[in-house]
Amino acid sequence: MLRSAERMRRISRRAFLSGSITAGLLAADMLTTRVIQNQRRQTVMLTADDDDAKRRFPGTSWVLFPGYKTSWEEAQLIITLLAPSLGDRGQLAAVGYSNDGLDVDQVIAAILGYANKNRLTELHFYGHSFGGMLAVDVASRLLDLAASTGANVPRVGAIVLDSSPASKYDVKDLTWFEGIVDLYELGFRVPSVLRGGYELGERIVNKHERTWTQVVDQTLEQLTPLAPSSVLIQTESQYIYDWEGSRFTGELGQIQMGFIGNPGDQTVDYDSARARWQQYFPDNLVSSSLQTTGAFPAHASPQWNAALYNNVLGKLLPLLLPLPRPIGGAGGGVA
Repeated sequence: MLRSAERMRRISRRAFLSGSITAGLLAADMLTTRVIQNQRRQTVMLTADDDDAKRRFPGTSWVLFPGYKTSWEEAQLIITLLAPSLGDRGQLAAVGYSNDGLDVDQVIAAILGYANKNRLTELHFYGHSFGGMLAVDVASRLLDLAASTGANVPRVGAIVLDSSPASKYDVKDLTWFEGIVDLYELGFRVPSVLRGGYELGERIVNKHERTWTQVVDQTLEQLTPLAPSSVLIQTESQYIYDWEGSRFTGELGQIQMGFIGNPGDQTVDYDSARARWQQYFPDNLVSSSLQTTGAFPAHASPQWNAALYNNVLGKLLPLLLPLPRPIGGAGGGVA
């Protein structure tokens, strides 16, 4: 004890203060993280302010289903950046998943609540990465709900699949998902404080599809108090692992679908996913040839490549949702 006390005496006040400040900031960050994540225990709808879209499309809205590990803030950023293209077909909203875990029934309840509140009669879905799986699932359930209950359920007009896998076998790094799913099924919940090492390591391993700036930014995004909880990430992993597109073959009625992706995608196998969507939904898939080549990262990155994505969507949306021709004139668009 005397030797320990002697060593303490040799610690400079500057080092002591630096250590104390660092420890205090870490403790404050952990406390803030817990407070914010506790506040996000409900599935909610996030909207983007677009008065013009509300005026032009009072009964129609897009719903973005965010991808894996996407925070509420990033989901809102995506729909805001895609407004130049999506805003020409409807209002803009996104699902904010609960930090208690992904629950499809909660997602449907949030969407129906949003539709009822805003008197919406038609919805279009944008599936961002794994969100495409969820979009198809929700669309199928809404059709079943309308058919079985006769309830006033909004019609789903179109689904955009942005680099979405149609099966777990389309995910290139399947072994990692297997590990996460095994831990989740055993009841182990990964503490948020332990995620930092993995988040940085995973991005460095996949450095070929990111710049160093993106590696740092994406890692820090997952470590901020606003990031999705570890429980949400684990349940998203479980959902992807269990999902199989063939279950929904023939279940989407007249919904129009379009798949876009990048052959350079290192997260989801572009060729495999595209072929499965074509196989499972031959009567719904209107387009699967448009590519987001040149986007970086290559996988589902409208938040990083807004101009490129709006250009691709500008070609896809007229195929899925043709606008009426103006009365008395030639050409597309709204008079």
